[in-house]
Amino acid sequence: MFTGIVTDLGHVTSVTKTGDWRFKLQTAYATATIDIGASICCSGVCLTVVETGSDWFAVDVSAETISKTTLGSWQPGTRVNLERALKLGDELGGHMVSGHVDGVGRLVARVNEGDSRRMTFTAADELIRFIAQKGSVTVNGVSLTVNSVEMGSFAVNVIPHTLELTTLGDLAIDEPVNLEIDMLARYVARYMETDK
Repeated sequence: MFTGIVTDLGHVTSVTKTGDWRFKLQTAYATATIDIGASICCSGVCLTVVETGSDWFAVDVSAETISKTTLGSWQPGTRVNLERALKLGDELGGHMVSGHVDGVGRLVARVNEGDSRRMTFTAADELIRFIAQKGSVTVNGVSLTVNSVEMGSFAVNVIPHTLELTTLGDLAIDEPVNLEIDMLARYVARYMETDK
C-alpha cells in the first residue's frame, strides 16, 4: 500500500526486453535499505524490486502490465515518480493507493490558475463513474483532489510544490498517464451493485 505522496523523482537508466521487461531506475533512496522483493510505486505502478546497486534498483515488468500502463513508453532518461511502501505507523498524507493501475488517461488541457496549474485528463467511461468532485484520484502515482468531473474527463489543480517534485510539471498535451481510482469508491460501487 502507498499514499500517493511521491518521495523521490528517479529516472530510468536502462531497459532490457527479454521474457519480461527489466527497468533499472536511479534513485536517491538508500538502496541498502531496500530488500529484494520490496514493493515500490513507480509512476503509479506497484513493482517488485529484483536487484539493487549503490544508487539504483531494478524491476521486472510483465507484458500484461506493459499493455495496461504507460510503462511501454519508458526509455533511458524517463523520469519516474517513486514512493516506497507504507510501514505501520507511517503518516497517511494522501489517500490509500494500491499501485494497481485501473487505466490510462491523457492530459487534454492545462491552464495556470494563480501559482497552481489546472490539469484536465481523460478517463474511460468505466472509470469516470468512480471519480467524484472533491474525491481522490491517483495520476502517475500522485494523490490528487478532483476539482470537477465532466463526461469522459476530470480536472485537478496542482500546486507548484507538486509540479516541481513530480513528473506532472513535465506532462505534454495528449501525453498518457496511469490512473488509479479511489479504492473506497470502487468498493462502494461494488456494494451498490450487489445489494439489491
